[in-house]
Amino acid sequence: MQIRLFSVLVALAASLLFAACGKNDSARTGASGSAQNQKIVVGLDDSFPPMGFRDEQHNIVGFDIDMAREAFKRMGCAVEFKPIDWNSKEAELSSKRIDVIWNGLTILEERKEKIAFTDPYMENHQVIVVSSKSPIRTKDALAGKVIGIQEGSSAIDAVKRDTKAFESFSEMKTYADNVTALMDLEIGRLDAVVVDEVVGRYYVAKKPENYVILWEHFGTEEYGIGVRKDDTDLLERLQNVLNEMKRDGTAVHISRAWFGGNVIK
Repeated sequence: MQIRLFSVLVALAASLLFAACGKNDSARTGASGSAQNQKIVVGLDDSFPPMGFRDEQHNIVGFDIDMAREAFKRMGCAVEFKPIDWNSKEAELSSKRIDVIWNGLTILEERKEKIAFTDPYMENHQVIVVSSKSPIRTKDALAGKVIGIQEGSSAIDAVKRDTKAFESFSEMKTYADNVTALMDLEIGRLDAVVVDEVVGRYYVAKKPENYVILWEHFGTEEYGIGVRKDDTDLLERLQNVLNEMKRDGTAVHISRAWFGGNVIK
């Protein structure tokens, strides 16, 4: 009788561990497809500081990385951070090569057609970065200039919504990542770069003698975490744990470690 009772308790404990990572297969086994791993695969652009990037030891670190680690630890799930082509993020998610997109992902109506989002956890602006030697100090002064922007980013949509500014550009060049665009700005191949404020301020703080952020920007956005639309259980559990992290102060603590203040929405 004791052996039978012990077996029942072991089975119950195992079922609760499975439930922590979601009830359907994609949430429970992760993109690896292995039920033994109990792993969630997070897709990210690993050149997007301070949200997710490589440190000097080549480890993936960042604000979103710390947030994700804490969230999935509370859910009882292992987590793997997988660098992806940001321009193909929706395809990576739908093909189940990743389970979650958590890396400064802007909530857009067109993205909602393919991605299910959590509630916003942070606000962002698309800012204009110019060389400190440039005479450009207003958005109107971008007329006739060459602008750099990351391919597949929400910055493209933000700029295109400002028809007057967009149509005034001489050229808008797209880049695989913001780092390369900012390098081209520094050596004079570009006149300006439009980039997420969190990234722009990170790089300007590193090289304040080289870059200036204009006071005008291309609008306010909100960051959310993206999952597959049919992963409703994973989305619900993720939202619950994010709410918990906001209530108990953990999210604010992580924010202060990376930004020196509270950026949590």
